[in-house]
Amino acid sequence: MGSCGAAGSVRARYLVFFQYLGTDFNGVVAIRGSQRAVGVQNFLEEAAKRLNSVEPVRFTISSRTDAGVHALSNAAHLDVLRRSGQPPFSPEVLTQALNTHLRHPAIRVLKAFRVSSDFHARHAATSRTYLYRLATGCTWPQLPVFERNICWALQTDCLDVAAMEEAAQHLLGTHDFSAFQSAGSPAKSSVRTLRRISVSPGPTSPFVLPHENRRLQFWTLEFESQSFLYRQVRRMTAMLVAVGQGILTPTHVKEILESRDPLGKHQTRIAPAHGLFLKSVLYGDLEDFGPIFSTPQGSTVWKPQVNPS
Repeated sequence: MGSCGAAGSVRARYLVFFQYLGTDFNGVVAIRGSQRAVGVQNFLEEAAKRLNSVEPVRFTISSRTDAGVHALSNAAHLDVLRRSGQPPFSPEVLTQALNTHLRHPAIRVLKAFRVSSDFHARHAATSRTYLYRLATGCTWPQLPVFERNICWALQTDCLDVAAMEEAAQHLLGTHDFSAFQSAGSPAKSSVRTLRRISVSPGPTSPFVLPHENRRLQFWTLEFESQSFLYRQVRRMTAMLVAVGQGILTPTHVKEILESRDPLGKHQTRIAPAHGLFLKSVLYGDLEDFGPIFSTPQGSTVWKPQVNPS
């Protein structure tokens, strides 16, 4: 579980799960050498300095998120090298110490685990789930102020959910998702396997006043895959919303996917960052790292075809 460092010190590697409200950050990844832009990682590593590690602590982030995007549960690994004779921190003490020294109220460490020295938070992840929140029945100025940075207010009173679910069927499975990828992606391949999509009514917001309940409806979209392309979820969300509004048809989504063209006339659509949440990162070979959030009922799930022997 650990490796030897300088002068008999023991290096311990941890997997930590953390959450954040992304409104104030320029994404999750640290911004180096800038006084104006800052990432969630900057605050995590600043807090980790108080661990007094012999070597600087660096967080290797599992899943990158853009400016304004939130996370119910992201993950990262880090190494802590304590001085000779000092035992490694327990996961509970590490969690408490990081939370104590975090200097931004919109970040919280959820849990930590000791892992092997060759564990990698990004490469070892077997599943990532993103959640997108929508609101219908009001414009952005009519949305409760507490909701404005955490959902997308659509200028429509309803959505054709059946059409959205039909369009989602075209996206499920293994495809080249080039048409849903934004420029600047470091991915070598644009082939991904989308395992699950769900479109479901969201819970009523506690911030909605009683007289507003009659017209305001919240919706939740979820997407699960081992990994996603740059802004893939926000582009898929925008397409499904356009279908729900009757602007596009399910067949259009199929044609866009098959075009593999990220610059097509419909591909400029992208959902705002502030409605998107990284919901969970799972590590299937480590049973202790189970899902924090359950899968919603009514999900559209991809089932790979198995040839009979």
